[in-house]
Amino acid sequence: MPDTLFKLEDIKNTVKESNLNHIAIIMDGNRRWAKQRMLPSAAGHKKGVESLRTAIKACKKFGIKYLTVYAFSTENWKREKTEVDFLMELLAKTIVNELPLFQENNIRLMFIGNRNQLKDDLKNILNYGEEQTKNNDGVTLIIAFNYGARSEIVNAVKQIAENVKNGFIDIFDITEDMFSQYLYTAEIPVPELVIRTGGELRLSNFLLWQCAYAEFYSTEKYWPDFDENSLCEAIFEFSKRKRRFGK
Repeated sequence: MPDTLFKLEDIKNTVKESNLNHIAIIMDGNRRWAKQRMLPSAAGHKKGVESLRTAIKACKKFGIKYLTVYAFSTENWKREKTEVDFLMELLAKTIVNELPLFQENNIRLMFIGNRNQLKDDLKNILNYGEEQTKNNDGVTLIIAFNYGARSEIVNAVKQIAENVKNGFIDIFDITEDMFSQYLYTAEIPVPELVIRTGGELRLSNFLLWQCAYAEFYSTEKYWPDFDENSLCEAIFEFSKRKRRFGK
């Protein structure tokens, strides 16, 4: 069986014709995937890294310029400490292990989220990954880690309020475009397509401002089972949507 059920040229043309530049993915279902197989949750998370690697390579192949993935939310701290510790370690190992892949495929690595809660060793690795790949101009991979959209918006409001208080900006100069510049994603275009695996139909505090007019695609597949064909299906479904932006 071929690697993909879709012709590469068809996918590339579809991406170009539908102006699809940025895909955001809520990678859900790692634990349920593991539970179905009577495996520890760690096995699901490890398999999920393989799916991420596949998605990155597919985005490069298809001409997608930005890929944002939801890896760890501000609410995920409520999970068992052993699982949280494992996820922190898994992120660190993934960055170190996959850095040659990022360089070889011209991938730029970025992280969005609150780093203050993270241990210094992990913060150093995040910074190292960003620094080493900052000149790559292929796909930009944005990993949302310790990320929460409500927190992001509140932080933006605080910064703007402080600047108004200090006289740096006038309150009447505040616009949607200005507000966007205070978010983690200031230099990143908004996603056109949001994919959620695992069958759920909610954003779970993910890119609430940025996804105001994004198209939403949900699949019953758990993230560890999400492959290149799955991404192609989502892209072709997106191409059928009529985006009116409220008009």
